[in-house]
Amino acid sequence: MSKHPISRHTLFEDAQALLVAPLFVAFAVLLFKEAGLLTGGTVGIAFLIHYLKQWPFGLVLFVVNLPFYLLAIRAMGRSFTLKTFLAVSLLSLYAELLPRLVEFQALNRVFAALMGGFLAGVGLLILIRHRASLGGLGILVIHLQNTRGWRAGHLQMAADSLILGAAIFVRDPLSVGLSIIGALALNLVIAVNHKAGRYMGT
Repeated sequence: MSKHPISRHTLFEDAQALLVAPLFVAFAVLLFKEAGLLTGGTVGIAFLIHYLKQWPFGLVLFVVNLPFYLLAIRAMGRSFTLKTFLAVSLLSLYAELLPRLVEFQALNRVFAALMGGFLAGVGLLILIRHRASLGGLGILVIHLQNTRGWRAGHLQMAADSLILGAAIFVRDPLSVGLSIIGALALNLVIAVNHKAGRYMGT
């Protein structure tokens, strides 16, 4: 048993997490976009639509997540849903603003895949530790785990595989391969750093 009581996050700590974490992910999105890559989850769905239709990525991401918030209230509660809505909204905003603030003269695509995955993983890790997410499929797999007993990790992996597999219809095989490397980098960060009992803040 731990010698220290569980420490709850203050409102300020939650606020800084919701402001900063989407910025990490938005920079990952910028790297992926500049390199012609994508990733899994709802962000990956937004990428597929963006590449197919050339619609603004931020707007697509915001709209794609809308149907999942009602499910989030039922599965995770109002606090989680509100934080997630704010995180997704800020990510959508940041994703449209960052290209106006950052311009790449040269970008190695392998580096973009790895660094994008690492940055997205860190951003997601921050949100997880503050009981929030980037919505969408993450909410759905948690709901199915709670109601059907299906393993959330397996469901998420299957969904990401489908999204990255569908990318072959909008991107070339090399881009899809590099996108898979980015997704693996993201999941490595989560797998190594998100373990029960190692972080006691709530």
